[in-house]
Amino acid sequence: MSKEVLTPQEEMLENAQTQTENFFEKNSKMVVVAIVAIFVIAAAVFGYKKFVREPQLTNAQEMLCEAQYRFEQQNADYALALNGDENAPGFAAVAEQYGNTPAGNLANLYAAACALRLGELEQAKSYISKFSKVKGLSGEMINAMADGIKGDIAVESGDYAAAAKHFENAANSSDNDFTAPMYFRKAAQAYRKLGDNASSDKCLNVIKNKYPGSSDAREAEKFIN
Repeated sequence: MSKEVLTPQEEMLENAQTQTENFFEKNSKMVVVAIVAIFVIAAAVFGYKKFVREPQLTNAQEMLCEAQYRFEQQNADYALALNGDENAPGFAAVAEQYGNTPAGNLANLYAAACALRLGELEQAKSYISKFSKVKGLSGEMINAMADGIKGDIAVESGDYAAAAKHFENAANSSDNDFTAPMYFRKAAQAYRKLGDNASSDKCLNVIKNKYPGSSDAREAEKFIN
């Protein structure tokens, strides 16, 4: 079978799809720092925090950090990070035991990311469906990551319409020069897969005009029809 010849636009989008750009992995430490503020607020809400809630929050955070350490390794073992072993629990255990805590909520996000990389799409969908959006400024980037994971799951499932929607939601959830153009580019990829070049170009134009200093902007202009 002859190899399909790609247009420059399609080649750019295909190449971009294979790039290592997982912001969630690269910045997971920052995510945990942001979530610490949520731990403090959550603990203060409950009258029984000293004897029940605080130990729960502490245990959940400690378990999450163990799994996160494995997730951050250069050659991460996603199965180990997800399921844990006799030495330390994984994200799945944190989500199951402490799902009603901020750490348990975040564990669902990590677990979905792990399952996605393991090719377990149904499992990834299950975990991300249990994630609750975080309120306040500290939650904006975390929520964007959640929408981004939903978009990646949709891409792997071949549902490019849903993927485009999730990526645009992710871009609009956290307006900055790194994640927003990255997710707009991913939305452009999904629209191009649908044959909707007008919507794809619209996303690329947003990158070009709104985020001119981003690395994606330098490429976007070349591939607008």
